[in-house]
Formats: sequence, C-alpha cells, structure tokens
Amino acid sequence: MAAASEPHASAFSAAELEFLAEDEMIEIVPNLRMDTLNFISGDFGPFRPQIATQVPLWLAVALKKRGKCTIRAPEWMSVDKLAQVLESERDSEKFQPLPFHYVEISRLLFDHAREDIPDIYMVRSLIEDIKDVRFHKIGTGLEIISKERTYALRLKNLSAMEANIVRPFITRALETFYKLSSSEMIQDSDHVPNRQAQATNRGPRRQLKDR
Repeated sequence: MAAASEPHASAFSAAELEFLAEDEMIEIVPNLRMDTLNFISGDFGPFRPQIATQVPLWLAVALKKRGKCTIRAPEWMSVDKLAQVLESERDSEKFQPLPFHYVEISRLLFDHAREDIPDIYMVRSLIEDIKDVRFHKIGTGLEIISKERTYALRLKNLSAMEANIVRPFITRALETFYKLSSSEMIQDSDHVPNRQAQATNRGPRRQLKDR
C-alpha cells in the first residue's frame, strides 16, 4: 500500500485496486465438468459444460487462462449501454452510476478475454471517452473547492480509481480549511478578553452628586 506520509501518494496503487476488483462476480460458461470448488471466500460451482454460472473475476480469469471457460462481458460493457452512459455524462454535471471497479474490471477483461467481448474496440473507445469526461468533471470540481472554503464534500458515483486519485488532494484541502477556520476562531476568542479589559481600564468612574 502506498505510504500515507508521502504528500502526493494515493491510498492504493493500481495493482492493489485491480486485486480488489478481482472479487467482483462475473458470469462464465464452462466447457468442463467439475465439482464445487471450496474457498475461504465461498463455494463456487458445480460446473457443467455450456451452463452459465457466477464466479469471482479472479477465478474466471484463472479458468480462462487454462481454456476451461468463456467469460460473458457484463451488461454495462455493451456498446449501447456505454454509449448511453457517455451521452449522459456529457449532458449532466453529475456522475453516472457505473460499477465501482469498472476501470479495473474492463482492463482485466481486455487483457484476458478479448475474444469474449463483442465489439471490443468500440467498447474500449467508449470506456476511455467516459473516463476522460469524468476526469474533466473531477478537475472542475477540484478547481471549485480550491477557490472556495468548504468543510465537507460529497461526490456521488465515483469509481474506485477516481476516488483513489482525488482522495489525497481533497483530504489535504479539507484539513487546510479546517486548520484555517480553527486559527480564526482562536483569534476571535483572543479579542473578547481584550475588549473586556479595555472596558474595565477606562479609569475610575465619576461619582454622581446627590441632589
């Protein structure tokens, strides 16, 4: 894990994010007959030829490398779905809902199951365009908080990679804003006793004459 003390370090490396993404479930079509596999993370199977089943992405990749299955790309990786997401990203200031690990999942499938992804070149291009649009939104948002004082920030539908990139900057910015606010509050509190002292040091009060 990246060192937290490094000023520009992200919370996780790209390899660590990919490792976390490998626990996401995905559908495969096995071409072998095999009993249930028992792991600490759960039981998967049994496997029967040409009968689709759900397994973690790491297991799907392992079986794919051995020629034991084909991997079905998730529904969100279809050209139609991605084109809709891209259009919505461009038309809205909000981030569109995508799988938290959409970047890592797509990269793993591009690397290990290219032949199982319909229209792979168009899918890859759409995902890159979506990433570019979302990064532009992130950059715009960071410019805003760098100019305005704020104490909390809500970014809905960020992916793991996107959150990992902006987390160090936002954390430092919010800490700075908090420290500035705290110092100003201390200065204001220091002025209160000074004003009281000024009020008490105006000299002796004049005695009123009896009428």
